[in-house]
Amino acid sequence: MAMHRRSFVHLAASAFAVSALAFPALAQAPSQELNIYSARHYPTDRQLYDTFTRETGIRIRLVEGDADQLVARVQSEGRNSPADVFITVDAARLARAKEAGILAAHGSALINQRVPEALRDRDGTWFAVTQRGRVIMYDKERGLPQGLARYEDLADPRFRGMICVRSGSHPYNAAMVASILAADGAPATEAWARGLVANFARPPQGGDRDQFRAIPSGQCQIAISNTYYLGHFGRSESAEDQALFRRIGVIFPNQGQGDRGTHVNISGAALVTTAPNRANAVRFLEYMTGHEAQEIFALANMEYPVVADAPLHPALQAMGRFRAEPVNAERLAANVAEGLQIIQRAGWR
Repeated sequence: MAMHRRSFVHLAASAFAVSALAFPALAQAPSQELNIYSARHYPTDRQLYDTFTRETGIRIRLVEGDADQLVARVQSEGRNSPADVFITVDAARLARAKEAGILAAHGSALINQRVPEALRDRDGTWFAVTQRGRVIMYDKERGLPQGLARYEDLADPRFRGMICVRSGSHPYNAAMVASILAADGAPATEAWARGLVANFARPPQGGDRDQFRAIPSGQCQIAISNTYYLGHFGRSESAEDQALFRRIGVIFPNQGQGDRGTHVNISGAALVTTAPNRANAVRFLEYMTGHEAQEIFALANMEYPVVADAPLHPALQAMGRFRAEPVNAERLAANVAEGLQIIQRAGWR
């Protein structure tokens, strides 16, 4: 019996030794997960995540929220933060996330090759994945408003009582004002904001869609909106939506020779400094600049892609081509606070 027990112990020890050799290999296997903190809330993004998982086997855990709240969450989580990738809209918010110290350089030559320099952080942290132009819209049946070619023209008294726009405190408008502030300086921007408010057809209300929807009813003749909102009407199967899309004309502001170009809002992505799954994160960031992801953004969500060979939806093509203002996230972020003060003093609430 004693001999039998010794043999059993020997066999068990041998089995343990084999297991001990096997399990470290399993423990060192690459992680098959990725944690994304995103301030974008679009069904098309879920499509993109699902496609990435099918192609790579990497499971995505998604946390959605307001950009500033997500930045604060990563900061409070510290070294233990599960966040690998940070995604948000608005260049100024990307700049604030970088300033908060939560973003790291991705180090991907592929991303730098695909994304134009004007749409990348100079230190290699964040980069744009989509663009939307902030444009002026009008009623084609009434004709092109004469003398309206620049953002600055919106303050001209000839457009008194004609303009519809959402709240000035919304990030889209705050970024636009920050852009004008960077170009024209504080005194001129304050005068412009007061002139714009004097030209309002009604108190600011609703979202971007509500502004150009009010044009056919005669509530206003001019609206300020992002391109992708109108683009969704152009891809709609509704006859009513299609009729509205055909009726609304688009002016891409500041296209004259030597002028700065149309202000664009961007969505951007970045690697989180404490990312526990860094390799997966960089792989996903590269995927976002690839043809498949850029096509999803452009065709499904009506956003302008950031890579040169990505397709455009016909509805976006119908709006026309334009030259975009170069993105300077740090300057926009620095100007947002002053721009919001100007907005408030002008009565654009």
